[in-house]
Amino acid sequence: MADFVIIPDTSSDLTKELRERFDIPDYIKGLIYFPDGHSELADLDWTKYNPKDFYESMSDKKTIYKTAAAPIENIMEVYEKQLSEGKDILAITLSSALSGTYQTCEIVRKQLLEKYPERKIICVDSKRYSTALSLLVILAAEKRKSGATLEETAQFVEQNKHRIHQMGPMDDLFFLVKTGRISNFKAFFGTLMGVNPMADFNREGLSEVLAKFKGKNAAFDAIIKYMKGTIENPQDQIIFVAHSNRLQAAEMLAQKIKDEFSPKEVIINDIGMSCGASIGPGLCAAFYYGTEISEGLAREKELMNSIIEEQKKPNKE
Repeated sequence: MADFVIIPDTSSDLTKELRERFDIPDYIKGLIYFPDGHSELADLDWTKYNPKDFYESMSDKKTIYKTAAAPIENIMEVYEKQLSEGKDILAITLSSALSGTYQTCEIVRKQLLEKYPERKIICVDSKRYSTALSLLVILAAEKRKSGATLEETAQFVEQNKHRIHQMGPMDDLFFLVKTGRISNFKAFFGTLMGVNPMADFNREGLSEVLAKFKGKNAAFDAIIKYMKGTIENPQDQIIFVAHSNRLQAAEMLAQKIKDEFSPKEVIINDIGMSCGASIGPGLCAAFYYGTEISEGLAREKELMNSIIEEQKKPNKE
């Protein structure tokens, strides 16, 4: 049986340490366009830039970074290196609702299989991005480690991608709205100071706002309750808490998750440049495996509405 590698893209937020730990040999690199007009291939490891400086540069909402899908020649180079070494490829890309990366990877797949007919490439549209994609890639790596074949691992990703949840507060939706990364924003966009919108993924591969909470304490309380209603087997999970220049909040949320769920591990990480350009400063969210996302987020909306109603009740000491 031929070996296979798992190749994500720069939206995955997988650091070098995590890539080495889970045997992810490479990733395809999208483009970042800087405010001065020049572009660079995105880097998951922040080798040239500091995440704090990057996010603080956006705090005035006048400094805008733009992104573009990985150039086809970069995908070719990354994939062909693995194929030439006798490895098959499972490519897991960010949501096709946000980028043309998946479609480009499919084009590359067809071209390279003509040159390497003995090899296999399977491309999966994750319907996720950022740290949700990180978690999905890690689950795929663990499935591979258990002895699953390329096809079995790809099927596992397809069957479980709508079980990856996110939940956590944003300071506001400015950058997500500007870059089209979020749906149903109009009902929530006019946020006031201290009011934090919170979203989960829908089945189309976009973040959809479910509620907004005034203050971080109310938001964190809602996160834990929402996770209780959607998480599965937390004691067996690696849970991520990702942030964009909100480390203190991420540490607080991580501790609450440890206290409540006793997961196998909680990993705190920075949102990478590729997704950070669209998210902006101010996100602190949990990413975890749970119940399958319902059509139209019907079940998730019902759950969140019940949490909102509960918070409206007088405090019970």
